[in-house]
Amino acid sequence: MVGDNTDHEQFVGEEHQRRRQNTNSGIPFIPIIIVNLHMLSVQSFTFNPFQENTYVLFDETGEAVIIDPGCSNRSEERELSDWLSSKGLSPRLILLTHSHIDHILGAYYVKDMYRIPLCIHKKDQETLRAGKIVAQMYGIDNYTEVEADQFVREELPVTFGKQQLSVLFLPGHAPGHVGYYHMAQKIIIGGDVLFRASIGRTDLPGGDFDTLIESIHQKLFTLPDDVIVYPGHGPETTIGEEKVSNPFCALSLR
Repeated sequence: MVGDNTDHEQFVGEEHQRRRQNTNSGIPFIPIIIVNLHMLSVQSFTFNPFQENTYVLFDETGEAVIIDPGCSNRSEERELSDWLSSKGLSPRLILLTHSHIDHILGAYYVKDMYRIPLCIHKKDQETLRAGKIVAQMYGIDNYTEVEADQFVREELPVTFGKQQLSVLFLPGHAPGHVGYYHMAQKIIIGGDVLFRASIGRTDLPGGDFDTLIESIHQKLFTLPDDVIVYPGHGPETTIGEEKVSNPFCALSLR
């Protein structure tokens, strides 16, 4: 929802006019520059044996979203919840970029702890429901199954606090993989599609190399070069850097 700034704009206009009039009296005119930014903050945690990046996005309203909660034991759960409490944040949503086991190990805990909905792309339901079987394959015996409550899609932005995230559909690593893009601050939580000097694996069920490369070229590489990519593993990078130097998907390889 966009607030009504009519009175504020009228005041600013009148103040500009008053200052211009003062220039006739020898008082220099200094223009008023109004910057109205509701800054989005990003906090990352690295959890579980897969070294997965969990992200908390929040702003000055105190509302937050938790993306890909990978906390896999009591210590990691406390690390996340203690930090949220220390900042006075109120989680509103759990957002998944995709439902591979390393990205959902803490989904049940966060959902139960904060009583908030879990949101995924509809095409990743099967992957989410396979979580228990996959956990057993990796010898993980403390995973609790969880169901999605809401579906995200490209046509419907995600809103919380004073923020809006665009949803980008990025299949290839997982059938229902998405990224969450904040246009104003030029950041994207990209999951396991694009890494610094690498890309997501495509040998898991639902993966496809050609589809992944298409997602990168047609969706991610059309973003501005200075967009920061916060990936599901490893350090952040930028769109511009990967377009030029990524050995798997640089534009020069096309």
